[in-house]
Amino acid sequence: MRRSGPVGLRAVSDVLEELRLRLHQAAAELRSGRLEPSQTLAVIEDCALLAGEAAVQLDAGVRAALEPLPDLPGQLPLAASQA
Repeated sequence: MRRSGPVGLRAVSDVLEELRLRLHQAAAELRSGRLEPSQTLAVIEDCALLAGEAAVQLDAGVRAALEPLPDLPGQLPLAASQA
């Protein structure tokens, strides 16, 4: 388990790792050649859903890393606190 980085980003990384593993398993199924056409279509649809979920997770992780921390109630702006 990774110990560095913000907790939110670590959670995103864990989710992305799970999605990556599921995509690799689906790719292995597709390469096996043992699936019926209807099963192949279902696996391809699952891959599209997994890729979409990975994109959502990546976007959420990037947004979390780039967004500034919210102002907490009762905090004065830096310029006002130095006066």
